[in-house]
This record gives sequence, structure tokens and C-alpha cells, in this order.
Amino acid sequence: MSRRAFLGADIFDGSTFHIGKALLLEDDSMPGIVSAEDIPEGFARVALDGGTILPGFVDLQVNGGGGVMLNDETTVDAVATIAKAHATTGTRALLPTLITDTPAKTRAAVDAVEAAIAKCVPGIIGIHLEGPHLSVARKGAHDPTLIRPMEEEDEAFLCEAAQRLPNVLVTLATENVSNAQIQRLTKAGVIVSLGHTDCSSAEAEAAFAAGARCATHLFNAMSQIGSREPGLVGAALNTSYVSAGLIADNIHVHPTSMRTALAAKRGPGQVFLVSDAMSTVGSDITEFWLNGRRVLRKDGQLTLEDGTLAGADLDMPTAVANLIEKVGIAPVDAFAMATSAPAALLRSAMGYGALNLNSPWCGIFLDQALRYRPLPTA
Repeated sequence: MSRRAFLGADIFDGSTFHIGKALLLEDDSMPGIVSAEDIPEGFARVALDGGTILPGFVDLQVNGGGGVMLNDETTVDAVATIAKAHATTGTRALLPTLITDTPAKTRAAVDAVEAAIAKCVPGIIGIHLEGPHLSVARKGAHDPTLIRPMEEEDEAFLCEAAQRLPNVLVTLATENVSNAQIQRLTKAGVIVSLGHTDCSSAEAEAAFAAGARCATHLFNAMSQIGSREPGLVGAALNTSYVSAGLIADNIHVHPTSMRTALAAKRGPGQVFLVSDAMSTVGSDITEFWLNGRRVLRKDGQLTLEDGTLAGADLDMPTAVANLIEKVGIAPVDAFAMATSAPAALLRSAMGYGALNLNSPWCGIFLDQALRYRPLPTA
């Protein structure tokens, strides 16, 4: 049996900072967080030179990693490769994300994720289907020829998927999905998020009233806040029970806009971090293909050949560091945005997003420079 007591680092348990405490690990569970003088006999003391121990990151929008895109390879092996790539950056739970594609590809992605969970692939807790029921006017990098209205068959499939998987998050637009459909999806257990939409604030509020609970990658591919029309941005920030994902790479959203949104958000809904990562995370590739279109990687940015942003070349430690160093928010808030806040949106967090007593260990360590590091074994 391995018993270790880690000292010298701050400890964030998902909601509270513990300063000057020791974290106890017994094999793969956490018996407690205690004062140094209360470390039980039999625990080897491991000194850390600063940094923070915290829950593993929870990322609800992961398109790819390790050189693989889910859209290209809807297999268990591909899902495992993506999860493994993000695990090297501290992400312990994620939703593999399928960008707008064909019905056949959508079904294959759900099948692959279901099989990955059955095989206990680490970190896979469901799926995020970003499309195809979006607005062409706010398509971003999505293929407009694959965008379409939600039909009865689509709705039935999503409701079925929600019974097969712990979490099914769906990004859709009010232009192509009715509020009655949103209501039925929500009742079936689907987590509905608005995104890639040019809806008015009134239309967004009606969709929220029908059951939508999130906005996908706030500010990007959606109607913006203005003096006379608040758009989806304004509606998401003003509706208390709605949360919103945020790509904090300082490319998709300016630090000042992030600061403003965080100050304006009404709770208990929260703004949380997503990577929107493509296949580049954990890989040295410089380009890849998305629905037959070339995506270029340069200076931390991914674009189609016409300059349209195409996902993000981002990992969660970098996003957390940007919030703290560029946006200026407190570390406790940045850590929550990458752990407990996204977990709170899920139907089943499966134990992730917090350090729970005597539960399977899912924590990570960030050094003083906010870089992910494995905890030492002795």
C-alpha cells in the first residue's frame, strides 16, 4: 500500500483553498486534507516547492488531440488517443466533440463513445455534438452544406443517446430547432446549449425557458451584445441559471471582454473554460483537414485557408494561466472555471471536478508557473 502526504503546495478541492495543509493519498484515494501535525503514522512526507494541488480539469469541448480528430476517426481507439493526449496536460474528464457532420458520422461517434466508456477508457464521460442543427449565418468553421434543421428522427436519436451515455451535450441554434424540441430534449436528459446562432436575446431567453442551460464558446459564432439588442451574449450573461463555455486563448476572446463577461455574469450559472482543442494538442502537426478543408496551425492559432478560426490550439493549463495572468482573476476562480464549474453543468460528473474524500483520486498538480506536473511518487 502506498501512503503519501504532500506538503508545501496550496490545495484547491473544487470550491475552497486550503493553505498550509497536507493532502493525504492512500493508493488511489484521498483520505483527507489535514494539518502537518495531524499527518497519520505510516504516511511518507513528500515536500513540494509551491504550486497547487487541485482536481483534474474537466473539458466539455474537445474536438481532437494527439493528431486525431473525432470527425475523422469515430472509433474507440481515436477516442482513447484524444483522451490520452489531454491527460498529459492535466485534463482528467472530457466530452469528445463532433463538429457538424453527416447523420451516419454522428451515430458512429455516439457508438464509439459508448464503447469507450464500456471499455473504461480513462476520462471519457459522454459526448458533445456541436451541430449539425446550427445557423449558416454563424457557421464559423462548420461546413454549411451539412447544416440542417432538426427532424423528428434527429430528435429521437438524441433522446436515445441520452439514455445510453452519462452525458450528451448538444449545441444547436434557434433558427433550426424549435423550443418544443428543446423542451423534449431536455426532458429526455440532453444538455442543450445555444451556439452558432444569430438569435435575438428574446429568442435566446425563450430557448432557455424551454430548457437550454448553456451557451457554447461565449462571444464566438453568436449574436453579440449591443446597445439596443443584447443578443445571445447578453441573454446568457443575464439569465441566472445559464452557464457559458469560454475559450481563454486570448485569440477567440480579448482579455478585456473576458473580464467584462465575468463581472457581468449572474449566478448560479457560471462561465467555465473549454479548450475547443483540435488534433494539435499533444502533437507537433502543423496542419490537418476538417470536412475536406485544410486547417493551418501558426503562432498558437488555427485557421481555415480563408482565415476563419477553426477551433483552438489550446490546453487547459494555458487557459487557466491566461485567466490569472492576462485577465487578472483570482487563482481560486480560475481553478474553479476549469474544474467544478464545468462539472456542475453535467447530468453526471462521475466524481470529477472536485477532490472527494475516499473517492478515486482524480487530482493533478500545477507548479508555480501553472504548468502541469505529475505528483512525485516519493
